[in-house]
Amino acid sequence: DPALLASSFQFSGPVVGPLSKDAFLKAIGGVDFATAFPDFNPEFYGFRVDPFEGNRVWYFARGRGTNTGPLPPFAKEPTGKAVVNPPQACSLTFDEDGLVTKYTIGYVTDRTIGNTGGLGGLYGILYAIGKPLPFPEARPWKISMRYRAFQALGNLVSKLAART
Repeated sequence: DPALLASSFQFSGPVVGPLSKDAFLKAIGGVDFATAFPDFNPEFYGFRVDPFEGNRVWYFARGRGTNTGPLPPFAKEPTGKAVVNPPQACSLTFDEDGLVTKYTIGYVTDRTIGNTGGLGGLYGILYAIGKPLPFPEARPWKISMRYRAFQALGNLVSKLAART
């Protein structure tokens, strides 16, 4: 409900955002998630007030459902594939009038759970139904050559240090 969002509202995820209220509403307005996943259960749990920011509530979301309807523009036809999300940390921040000023989602806490390739939010859902977006941020994490080399160098240094 747009009336629950402050004019200063910002949406933020691990890759997306921050988006303004207008940009957020435009982005979600074109996705009919309820039609694409009529059986979706968001599995929200663990709500708690932030002890350092009293106007912020943290919670977790997992969520599961089956793609039995179209999800334009990403999947014009239903895939029939199930989605099982990993646990994701989310938060809502409120102003003095009770309006949401900030909404964060999609911060995966255990990428080994579910079938989204460890991705959160829409990226994970699209990956699970076989319609991943065509850029690295929307694909499962893969170790880079640089990081692999860094690990190998660290192991070599550790072995040499153990010998002395």
